Amino acid sequence: MDISIREATENDYWAIVEMFKEFAHFEHLDERLVNTVERMTEEKEYFHCFVAVNPQDEILGYATHFFAYFTWTGKSLYMDDLYVREKYRGAGIGKLLINKVIDFAKSTGCHKVRWQVSDWNAPAIGFYKSLGAVVDAQERNCDLDL
Repeated sequence: MDISIREATENDYWAIVEMFKEFAHFEHLDERLVNTVERMTEEKEYFHCFVAVNPQDEILGYATHFFAYFTWTGKSLYMDDLYVREKYRGAGIGKLLINKVIDFAKSTGCHKVRWQVSDWNAPAIGFYKSLGAVVDAQERNCDLDL
């Protein structure tokens, strides 16, 4: 499969939001998705995303990310989501996307890449461990919606 990775553009927002919906459904958290194309457009300076595309420029997966500063390590990159459409899983697209995120983090002077994985998602945990990531069962998310 001929896949390339590129930065997302505003023209991709509709397709990306559709995949946000797929991902929320996969996570059994449909009700938590409140983002929209309109919101993304208004807040585009904060939206950073790599997309995996085929030769027809169809988006098959994405990885969203942003810079963070962690007190114990310093400048880091947080990968908020890594998602590959179900019918394209197992073709190495997730690895291409996460390697792009890792390469971007290295090239911008980051000391760490951090992300989360659901404790029930054994295939993802195995994938991340195969990359050398440490999956920490101690930390828990704390969200305060505003």
